[in-house]
Amino acid sequence: MAAIQPATAQEVAEILQQSAANAKTIQIVGANSKHLMGGPNVSKPDVTIATLRLDRLIAYEPSDLTVSVEAGMPWRKFTGILAEHRQMVPLDPIYADRATVGGVVASNCSGPRRRQFGTARDLGIGMTFATLNGRLVQSGGMVVKNVAGLDMAKLLIGSFGTLGVMTSINFKVIPIPPAERSFAIEFPSAADALAARDAFIRSPIPPGAIDLLNPILGIDLGFRNWTLLLWFGGNQSLMDRCERELGAHNSMKVLDGSVWQHIQSVTPRFLEKFEDGAVVRISSSLTELSGLLDGLMVPALSRAATGVTYAYFLRAHDAARWVAQSADRGIQAVIEFASESARAQYDLWPSRGSDFAIMKKIKALFDPGNLLNRGRLYGRI
Repeated sequence: MAAIQPATAQEVAEILQQSAANAKTIQIVGANSKHLMGGPNVSKPDVTIATLRLDRLIAYEPSDLTVSVEAGMPWRKFTGILAEHRQMVPLDPIYADRATVGGVVASNCSGPRRRQFGTARDLGIGMTFATLNGRLVQSGGMVVKNVAGLDMAKLLIGSFGTLGVMTSINFKVIPIPPAERSFAIEFPSAADALAARDAFIRSPIPPGAIDLLNPILGIDLGFRNWTLLLWFGGNQSLMDRCERELGAHNSMKVLDGSVWQHIQSVTPRFLEKFEDGAVVRISSSLTELSGLLDGLMVPALSRAATGVTYAYFLRAHDAARWVAQSADRGIQAVIEFASESARAQYDLWPSRGSDFAIMKKIKALFDPGNLLNRGRLYGRI
């Protein structure tokens, strides 16, 4: 059955209401760029809604540093509009060339600059979403500080469309720095790299991004050791100072900005190359990173200043076994990407945390019939 593509938010609300009244299961997609992410739909949906026609710019006044855009707008088009005014929403998501704005927010994707700018929960200041009872709910607004009442928009960020359908999102925007500089520094061990990370975080000019590649992944970029990738943004004199101070590291290399495009494409390229591959996302404290990384015998990329690590397993079976064993050791990990068959077969999220019971109650409140995107939240919701 072809996807329904409503042209307005009101049409989305009406379709949801009609479908729910007839107890029809509903699949929500944008461009479907992240179909290998999250959990599988546990059964063939009765109705599929695609948000692609919701692609309009609603409000944008660059001097206000806020923007409102419909959820189906392509992420590349959105960032291109902002770039014309030297502004950005620096989430740096994967599949940025294909994703929609709503898809980025629904999956809570973020990239290397999360350390400085945060995630969609930090940059998103409001949204409108449609519910199964046919209502359009506005949460937040078009001001950077909005603390009145419960911000329901935060619940939908990262929910994979299991609570409602985002029809528009409001963001605060960030000025693009006048100059940027990227560096690579190699180290003989993870511990040495992370000791340097600690020094960089404490320095007067901390990097806006600190990624750590293990040697198995770093060789892809020509690095043979543990490698820190650093990004700085600011005025030209500040960038020159960064280069002078980092020059104290003998292995320091100045890189062009294309290195971050390479990092952004690691997961898509891996999944294209290895059909049975799986990507595991691991959350840890900064102090736990060294032991964690030393124990990973697969390619690994760590957001070394936020404690989020991505491990790339050639076989989904090995990923599932590692995640299950990690849950027994209290490590928070989830199989974030895998083939449809692997996601249907394995436990993607064995260590769900103490807040999972609350998440199930919220799901029951928004979707008591479990109709919306069944299983898309890592097979659990």
